[in-house]
Amino acid sequence: MIRTLDPASDAFLASVNRIGERMQRAQREISTGIRVATVSDDPDSISIILQTRADLDSAEQIQKNLGRVKAESDAAEQAIQTSVQLVERVRVLGSQGLTGTATADSRKSLSAEVGSILEQLVGITRTSVEGRYIFSGDADQTPPYTVDLTQSNPVSAYAGGDVTRMVQHPNGTRFSVGRTAQQIFDSPNAGENVFISLNSLRLALAGNDEVAIGSAVDGVSAALTHLNGQLAYYGTVQNKVQEATDFGSKLQVQLKTHLSSVQDADLTQSILELNQAQIEQQAALKAKSAVPRTSLFDFLG
Repeated sequence: MIRTLDPASDAFLASVNRIGERMQRAQREISTGIRVATVSDDPDSISIILQTRADLDSAEQIQKNLGRVKAESDAAEQAIQTSVQLVERVRVLGSQGLTGTATADSRKSLSAEVGSILEQLVGITRTSVEGRYIFSGDADQTPPYTVDLTQSNPVSAYAGGDVTRMVQHPNGTRFSVGRTAQQIFDSPNAGENVFISLNSLRLALAGNDEVAIGSAVDGVSAALTHLNGQLAYYGTVQNKVQEATDFGSKLQVQLKTHLSSVQDADLTQSILELNQAQIEQQAALKAKSAVPRTSLFDFLG
């Protein structure tokens, strides 16, 4: 094998190459702000960087999901708040039907208003967010109820599903954020069933049956207590979602800070490294140029 360079020249070129690599790396760090861009930059840090990035991606996705959940829980809370107000109105109507001045005609008028409110409540069960019926459980593409006041039992059977959906908390746990319209308005416990209590009052007023009206008003009061309990549930859900969102925001800051500490360049150090490498390169080239150049002819005379 023919060597064209002597060992001293080989060593010089190797040294210059190393200085050049240091300069290139420092320049890249200054321009990108990244210290670890490839595996060769810091093999020991790559696994940490990849895991932190994965954790950050997961935290960001969970945060997006929580944003959608917040919209749903806020809509649900508002819907039930409206429902409470409507049922409170029904209780007032029932009380008016029990006064000594109430007549058959006035009670029929009150019955019609109760029926209208019953229709409104069924409409509330069909509340949707982003194309999902939020009170239909897992069957969220199906409206939970229909209503037909020409029937003695005007509200249809529940058409939704059970609630099995759980929401991911940034801390790794899961929690439930919803209830079905059946749980809220159509409880199997007759004393808590909003639909049954309102329809009973509607029929009692229409039939001008004072005893039945009194019993139905009591039923409406019990249903209202149940409905307020559902409102409290969604208040708790809103608090959970907010706490999870706050936790997620702090977690993202922590992960970004950690990723930066492992991956990002120290710009001050990179600038110093570039300057030092440039000085060394200039010194090496200057020293090389000062070396006397001799050949075989210099020794012949």
